[in-house]
Amino acid sequence: MRIAIASGKGGTGKTIVSTNLALAAAQRSLRVTYLDCDVEEPNGHLFLKPFITSSRTIGQFHPEVDQEMCTHCGLCGEFCQYSAIVCIGEKVLVYPELCHACGGCALVCPADAITETMHKTGKIESGMAGAIRFIQGRLHVGQALSTPLIRQLKAQAGHNDLVILDCPPGTSCPVMESVRGADLVLLVTEPTPFGLNDLRLAVEMLASLNLPLAVVINRAGTSDQKTQAFCHHQGIPIWAQIPDDRRVAQAYSRGELARDSVPEFRAAMEQILDHLSHLGQNDPLPERALAHL
Repeated sequence: MRIAIASGKGGTGKTIVSTNLALAAAQRSLRVTYLDCDVEEPNGHLFLKPFITSSRTIGQFHPEVDQEMCTHCGLCGEFCQYSAIVCIGEKVLVYPELCHACGGCALVCPADAITETMHKTGKIESGMAGAIRFIQGRLHVGQALSTPLIRQLKAQAGHNDLVILDCPPGTSCPVMESVRGADLVLLVTEPTPFGLNDLRLAVEMLASLNLPLAVVINRAGTSDQKTQAFCHHQGIPIWAQIPDDRRVAQAYSRGELARDSVPEFRAAMEQILDHLSHLGQNDPLPERALAHL
């Protein structure tokens, strides 16, 4: 199964759930792959402490225009939906930071004046964290587009028993690319007004992608009734509630996995794995009642 761990906002505990869940699954003798798709700021390595065995530079093709061959017909600019290439008078301007590397401008150029040149955008690192296969992407500083790197990172996932995708926060394009193709999206939220608002946004995003989901409430306590009521009203299952425990924060600050020192946290991870095992036995995926969104 391919499980995406996502959240409508940052700071909800998405990475701590992802890394601890990966370890819990490995200790059940499952073959686990952990993908850190938060390529702008990967931090899963701080907790899993992998031994990196390979690093590969990743890039994408950007257009380059031979101004002498160009007839300034403007077809390339008309084709590009992102204004990455624009014909102004007798000069063609290229904006690599806007380019999505589709190659269409070169295809439509009648003078064959456009060639494509590889530009380095990031790297993919892989290794092992104990029995866990570990893969992360790192976007180079100054690069505007992370989705091509995420797409290539996901292509490295393979077909282990469980693939965990630690997604970027929010509901933007990098998140949508990260969750695309997942068997289930596990949304980590917190029982605060901001957390509930962003949970609604994340649920709407997943509804547009027609992806099944479940919720984990982190830092759960006496103030999470509204979050539970929202999930109940929408028919979204709550797979675990992680207590608001200072020991979890202390383990996080030391770069340690909370399941090793907090029994309640370990129990929450086991509960999630039990739900996943039921799905793996061909039980129907949880349905969502989204008519009221």
